[in-house]
Amino acid sequence: MTIFSQFQNRQALRKAALMSMSTFCACATVLAFAEATHAAEFDFSGYIEPEIRYFPENGSEAKQENFNFSVAIEPEFEWLWDRGRHQVVAKPFGRLDFEDPNRTHVDLREFKYLGAFDGFELRVGVDKVFWGVTEAVHVIDIINQTDLIENPDTEEKLGQPMVSIGVPTDFGLFEAFYLPYFRERTFPSRAGRPRSDILVDVDRPMFESEAENWNTDYAVRWSHYFGDWDVGIAHFSGTGRDPIFVPRFLTGAEPVLVPFYPQIDQTSVDVQATIDAWLYKFEGFTRNEFGERYYQASGGIEYTLFQLFETPGDLGIVAEYVYDSRGRALATTPFANDAFAGLRWSANNEQSSTLLFGGLVDVESGATAFALEAETRLGSDYFLTVEGRFFANFPDDDPLATTSDDGFMQLRLQRFF
Repeated sequence: MTIFSQFQNRQALRKAALMSMSTFCACATVLAFAEATHAAEFDFSGYIEPEIRYFPENGSEAKQENFNFSVAIEPEFEWLWDRGRHQVVAKPFGRLDFEDPNRTHVDLREFKYLGAFDGFELRVGVDKVFWGVTEAVHVIDIINQTDLIENPDTEEKLGQPMVSIGVPTDFGLFEAFYLPYFRERTFPSRAGRPRSDILVDVDRPMFESEAENWNTDYAVRWSHYFGDWDVGIAHFSGTGRDPIFVPRFLTGAEPVLVPFYPQIDQTSVDVQATIDAWLYKFEGFTRNEFGERYYQASGGIEYTLFQLFETPGDLGIVAEYVYDSRGRALATTPFANDAFAGLRWSANNEQSSTLLFGGLVDVESGATAFALEAETRLGSDYFLTVEGRFFANFPDDDPLATTSDDGFMQLRLQRFF
């Protein structure tokens, strides 16, 4: 059997997987819920968020519109008892998109029990864990799967079923993660934007592991600080979160890209130093995939001009570099030899106003991706966010060339409750 073999009962397995994941989450927190009903603090909050996207260029297909409207909601339920030593957090997320049916989805971002015991901390359920220190590309962030239909910047993540134990010591924090279920990356539908010209077939994923989504993943991490330095070392073993795209043909000879998820072993390190107005950052990994070892790393500096022009505002100047040892021709990610430069402005006002502008440039081809993010609070209940993604000078052989006509402006208005 080759690594690209298909399995006969995939649909039955997928349904069973979803049902079992829900059962896992429910069983993991049922005892905590029972205790939480006795003399517990309860808090309810969240937001509802309409979103408008505008694409200046026409899409590659007639079904793709220049305007897109959607609405998202993310309530949060929190129970705390025993003076906060135990808590249950539930954070479901849902979006209704009027153009892209794949983007209309529901996810459990968090549904977890957190317990602080003598000598260790326990987390059971669905949660999000972030690893990394750099601004442009988070190369070592491996626990959660990317929710690509939410935002192409890969910052949004799907909730990950897990059991984790953290042991704080004088020598740092030791963490172990048991990840019983793998979640596939989300991709836009035919009408969705931004997306590649060739559609990604999310209904026929392939896996190197015969257990498919139920392959058990493991991770361990140690983190500590030494004066001005923060250091983390981690190892992950299991299903890689970044898919490899395999060309296939549907009925009628339509080409599609089928995501294939390999087994990997990855050891990573992240280091950050804060020295006066300077911030030094590095993160990188070495990974074994298909019996071959390669590495990817990202690092850079950030310098902050505090109280610029005698105002409360601070201006950060960011410069970073991303490298993949496989080279641009063989790398399975778009970031093989890229440089990033950006400016981050924080007004330090009551509205929490910030502005980030930057560009990521392929050193070899000159292809450039620009990003703009601005946000501010409106009163006590509203938060306005404006984002922009634009592309320039993309050659035909660039991995992102087919999405270069999908630059967009986006406006979100969150209403907190």
